[in-house]
Amino acid sequence: MMLKKTNKNKRTIRFIVSLIGVLFVFTGCQNPSNKRTSLKTDTPPNIIIILTDDQGYQDLGCYGAKKFATPALDKMASEGVRFTSFYAPQPVCTASRAGLLTGCYPNRIGVNGAFFPGDGQGIHQQETTIAEMLKKIDYKTAIYGKWHLGDGAKSMPNNHGFDDYYGIPYSNDMWPFHPWQGTKFDFPPLPLMKNKKLFDTLTDQSNLTRDITEKSVQFIKKNKNRPFFLYLAHPQPHVPLFVSDVFRGKSKLGLYGDVIMELDWSVGQILKALKENGVDDNTLVIYTSDNGPWLSYGTHAGSAYPLREGKGTSLEGGQREPFIARFPGRIPKNTIIDTPIMGIDILPTIASITGAPLPNLKIDGKDVWPVFTGKTKKGPQEAYYFYHKYNELHGVRYGDWKLYFPHSYRSLNGRKGGTGGIPVPYGEVKFKEIELYNLKDDISETTNVAKDYPKVVAEILKLSDGIRTELGDMLHDKEFGLGSRPLGGVSKKDE
Repeated sequence: MMLKKTNKNKRTIRFIVSLIGVLFVFTGCQNPSNKRTSLKTDTPPNIIIILTDDQGYQDLGCYGAKKFATPALDKMASEGVRFTSFYAPQPVCTASRAGLLTGCYPNRIGVNGAFFPGDGQGIHQQETTIAEMLKKIDYKTAIYGKWHLGDGAKSMPNNHGFDDYYGIPYSNDMWPFHPWQGTKFDFPPLPLMKNKKLFDTLTDQSNLTRDITEKSVQFIKKNKNRPFFLYLAHPQPHVPLFVSDVFRGKSKLGLYGDVIMELDWSVGQILKALKENGVDDNTLVIYTSDNGPWLSYGTHAGSAYPLREGKGTSLEGGQREPFIARFPGRIPKNTIIDTPIMGIDILPTIASITGAPLPNLKIDGKDVWPVFTGKTKKGPQEAYYFYHKYNELHGVRYGDWKLYFPHSYRSLNGRKGGTGGIPVPYGEVKFKEIELYNLKDDISETTNVAKDYPKVVAEILKLSDGIRTELGDMLHDKEFGLGSRPLGGVSKKDE
């Protein structure tokens, strides 16, 4: 009871703080720490985030991909920075996207797992997305592709800061034509939305990558004379895989390789449009994915090699993703950075370089622009916390170390995945005790060294107690931790 009363008081205080923050915005006042001190220009930079779906750590040429080529992304990496320890906020679609767009651990804002069509869930209106943050300083904003943060009227992109939206409201497998490992769902037809209206019903997704790429190019051209934020959220390479006729059969890896090659083409089109419209030198472009590969789909899934496991787990293969950032003249060329960062850090970093005001409610991310620019190799976060499922703290990244708490996770247990788009069922594996891995020496997480480094374990456990106090941990407390915000997403009464 005391926990509920404390959180109620906290929410009341936050409301008052939020009201004060609004008054500051209306009077033109901003937090001095958010002023554009990193960029030597008075012109606000354009921001583009290109997010793919279920792409593996190895699924780019510059990360070691074989049997298919990604020349545009490889060139982008040579013209910018490539991170080798970037983490998605969670290993599943909705939660990961929520963390990226709000700068919060998803469980802080009551988002767990993946939302389903018509389930009445969504991001609370009190949360601030990157788009809403940038709208406050007069950016034009757009999302093309997959949303998956609620499909109710109040949960859609136009109500979360996006001026223009064209795409699908949830995952592309949530339609009547997809086999779900023997489970049958009564999914409705897959809607293609244009802002708040139904534009079409998809029975074939083959041209969707090209379609949203063309929309993105048009958006750049239309807004070249004003600051803009473009969020290009590709539904691919999430199963079911689709590719246009132009790229079908182009790779040596089958349909999955073809899909990645078309995504690479899409990136090339975006970078070309920036140059043609004269905004290349004033645009930050980020490329990454929402979580690791869906390994049960075998030939229709990517590769997380040399990482352990994939999507749906808090192990490295589930959340460590390819990440490339390019900003000519601002970010050094051809640089590889191993400093750990997470998707929650993107919002405050964008705030730092644009001068946008940070959200009034507490966020978890921190500005990593000094890491991007090479001014420091030390990230601002003491540790990163790997929550999954329903508010379960599974692991902690602390320097070169990764610690796991006892928990169960899905695994193929050495078996191969399916073929032809048909998955095989997962088994279950359990961490029965605390395990510790040195990722610098053991990136594949093969050797548990917890007993050899008791001081490191003790340091991480102390940090974990702090985050549990703030966000809870079902596995530790045997009950749901309320966290610091109302949980459960948008209710059906709100729709």
